[in-house]
Amino acid sequence: MKRELGISIYPDHSVIEEDKVYLKKAADLGYTRLFMSMLEVVDGKDKVREKFQDIIMYARDLGYEVILDIAPSVFGELGISYDDLSFFAELGADGIRLDEGFDGNKESQLTYNPQNLAIELNMSNNVAYLDNILSYEANRPFLYGCHNFYPQRGTALPYDFFIECSQRFKNQGLKTAAFVTASGGNQGPWDVNDGLPTLEMHRDLPIALQATHLFATGLIDVVIIGNGYASDEELAELAAVDRYKLKLNCDVLPTVNQVEKDILSESGHFRRGDITDQVIRSTQVRVKYHDVANPEHNHQQEFKRGDVVIGNDSFGKYKNELHIVLQPHKDDRKNLVGSIPENELFLLDFIKPWSKFELKQP
Repeated sequence: MKRELGISIYPDHSVIEEDKVYLKKAADLGYTRLFMSMLEVVDGKDKVREKFQDIIMYARDLGYEVILDIAPSVFGELGISYDDLSFFAELGADGIRLDEGFDGNKESQLTYNPQNLAIELNMSNNVAYLDNILSYEANRPFLYGCHNFYPQRGTALPYDFFIECSQRFKNQGLKTAAFVTASGGNQGPWDVNDGLPTLEMHRDLPIALQATHLFATGLIDVVIIGNGYASDEELAELAAVDRYKLKLNCDVLPTVNQVEKDILSESGHFRRGDITDQVIRSTQVRVKYHDVANPEHNHQQEFKRGDVVIGNDSFGKYKNELHIVLQPHKDDRKNLVGSIPENELFLLDFIKPWSKFELKQP
């Protein structure tokens, strides 16, 4: 399934003209999903139509898939039945996200709505909710999953629980989404906004690193910025994230030589299939650079987790093989050439046998 990026806007807390500027900036960078909150709606159908329809149609013209976040109270406020979703289609929405669930059969019936709106489910519960819906023969192409975001510091999902919840949806082949948070964004649905991530571990990380992690799990198809507005710099940084191959930053030592620079810059690194616990081995570079000399330097210290080393001339047939260190060790046949930043070390766990990866040099 192709992977996407998205943004969020909150029309009850924003100015439409500013929303449009934000939407255009993100669209020009390749963002294609729009999450729009309707949780705060209190004005009745006419006011809602006036407020939401223009901005939704503008987003649709820019190529966004628009999903409206709906709570049961919204249906009551608007006088709408779950059996007739035509009002949301009239607004121009592509789907609705159910913040709360029903009995399984109701959700299944909703996926057959004549307006062909996608029905997006809350993914942030590790229960058999999805299995129940699917047992009622839901219309799978119109069934999505999306995690919650968490405005209050300390309340977002722990990683292991996130994985268990996400696997329930991904194992069924459904499109999945989760939220990252922009460092300077101050818009959200409520008056508390300590950031809007899905994962608590992401709350203070750079936005690109948050997204890289979500995509690396293999369980999330759509990464959405939960709060508005992300800065121009953050929009660009997130847009530059490779959604399919893991790319790690590497702080390179000034002592590296030309062959080591060339090896570090290779785009075809992959972890050898018969793995070891001590290092991640990229072995094909030693074949490509077999005849190129690589004198010893920075080779007598103990290497630590995240260090990037390359075999030197004393390493025989393993000269110019690249390793990323997983366990501390000493080996003077390897030159230290750089290191993975501390806040990215957890990503090493996602380089599995045969995983492709690149090293980015700031």
